[in-house]
Amino acid sequence: MPLLDWIAAHWVAASLLLLYVAALMYNAWLGQRASDSISGYYLGGRRLGGFAIGVSFFATFASTNSYIGHAGKGYEYGLPWLVMAFMLVLFTYISWRWIGPRTRRMAAAFDALTLPDYLAGRFLGTNDREHHPLRISSGLVIVFCSILYLIAIFKGAGHLFALFFDISYEAAVMLALMIVVIYTSVGGFVSVVRTDVIQGGLMVVGAAMLFYFVTKAAGGVAAIEVLAARPDRAFLFDWNGGIPFVVLLGVALSGSLKLIVDPRQLSRFYALQDDRAVKQGLWVAVIGLALVQACLYPIGVYAHLLLDNINDTDLIVPTLLNDATVFPLWAADFLFVAIVAAAMSSIDSVLLVAASTAYKNVLAPFSNAGRPLLWTRVAVVVLALIAALVALEPPGDILQITIFSGSLYAACFFPAVVLGLYWAKGHALSVMGSMLAGTLTLLLWLAFNLSGAVHEVFPALAVSMLTYVVLSLPQSATSRPADL
Repeated sequence: MPLLDWIAAHWVAASLLLLYVAALMYNAWLGQRASDSISGYYLGGRRLGGFAIGVSFFATFASTNSYIGHAGKGYEYGLPWLVMAFMLVLFTYISWRWIGPRTRRMAAAFDALTLPDYLAGRFLGTNDREHHPLRISSGLVIVFCSILYLIAIFKGAGHLFALFFDISYEAAVMLALMIVVIYTSVGGFVSVVRTDVIQGGLMVVGAAMLFYFVTKAAGGVAAIEVLAARPDRAFLFDWNGGIPFVVLLGVALSGSLKLIVDPRQLSRFYALQDDRAVKQGLWVAVIGLALVQACLYPIGVYAHLLLDNINDTDLIVPTLLNDATVFPLWAADFLFVAIVAAAMSSIDSVLLVAASTAYKNVLAPFSNAGRPLLWTRVAVVVLALIAALVALEPPGDILQITIFSGSLYAACFFPAVVLGLYWAKGHALSVMGSMLAGTLTLLLWLAFNLSGAVHEVFPALAVSMLTYVVLSLPQSATSRPADL
C-alpha cells in the first residue's frame, strides 16, 4: 500500500506514532541534559521518585513477551497458564517489599551503578577491584542474557511491524532497532524512565482494549463455556492438559524470579531517591502489572473461538489485530502503538543495562580509554545491532528465549542477591561457585532433555543455592546486611 494511502487509512496510528516519536525525542533531549555524569546516565543520579520508577518497573517487564508471547501461549496451555500471571504479580510484591528497600540502601552505600558493582561492594568489601573475576564473570552473564532477551523482543516487534505496515520481517526488525537506539543512546536512564511512564499508561489502556475486543468477538466473556463443552478443547481446562503442571510451575518460577534478580529490574531500586519512594513505587508496580497481566493472559484461550490451526502462537495477537471482524480500525491502530510502546519499554531498559555493564565491568578494566559516556553509548548501538541481526533468524519463540534467560539469571544471581541481603555470610568465591554450579546444572538438564519431567529452573536453583551456602559456611559472619 502506498504511504499516503496507508496514512489515510491508519490516521489514528499515524498521529499517535508521530506524537509518540516526538515524546521519545523530547525525553532523549531531557535525558541528555541530565546525563552529565556516568551516575546520571546510568541511574539518573539516584534522584527519581516512586511513581515514575514503579511505572517503569512494570512497563519494562511487561513487553512483547506479555502482549504477544505470553498472551499467545494461553492458546497452547489453556487456563492453567493464568498461574504465570499470578506468580508475576506475587513476585513483584516480594521484590518491592523485601528486596527493593535493602538493595537501594546497599547500592547507595557501595556507590554501585551496575549489578557487578553491587556484588563487588557486598562480597569483596570494596568497590575498587575492577579486575576481579566476580565483576567480569557476572558482567558476561548479564550481557549474554540481555542479548537473548533483546532477540525475543525484536522478534515480537518485528512480527507486529511486518503485519501492520505490510513490510518484510527483516525491514520491520531494523525499523524497531533504529527507533530504540536513538533515544536510548542519547538520553540514558532518565530518558528511559520518562518514556516508560508514557508507555506504561499506553500499555494498561491497550491491555484492557485487547481483552475487551477479543472477548467481544468471541461471544463475550461467558463464551468460555462454549469451549468447556467441546471435547477437543478439554485440555484448556486440565491442569496437565497443555503442559504438565510441574513444568508449568517451573516456567512460571523462572519467569517470575527475573523480577528479583534481573539487573534491569534491580537497577530501578538503585535509582530511587529514598525509602519513601520505595513504598510508593511498590503499589504502582503491583497494581500496574496486575492490570496488564489479568487482561492479557486469557486472550489465547478466547482465540480458540476465533482462530484455528495456529502453529506459531507468537502470531496470534498480530493476526487478531489485523482482523477487521475483531478490531475496528481505530482500535487496531491504538493497540499497535500500545504494543510498540511495550516493546520499546523493555528494549531500552535491557539495552541500557547491557551496555553499561559491558563497558564498565567487562571492557573498561582492560582498557585505558576515557570518555565512559561515549563508549557506553557505542555499546548501546553495538549490542542492539547484534541482537537485531540474530532476531532475523531467532533460535526459538519469544517465550522459550525469555524463560531460558530468566532461568539463567535465577541460577546465577538468586543466592547472591537474596541471601546476600539477609545472611551476613558469603564471599566472592561462594558467589562465583554458585554461578558456575547453577549454570552447569541448567545446561546439563536441558542437554539430557529432562525438562519434560521437572523444569530446569528447579534443579539449577537448588544446586546454586546449596553451593553458595556450603562455600559460605566456613566464613565468619560480616556485619554488612545487618547494618543496612
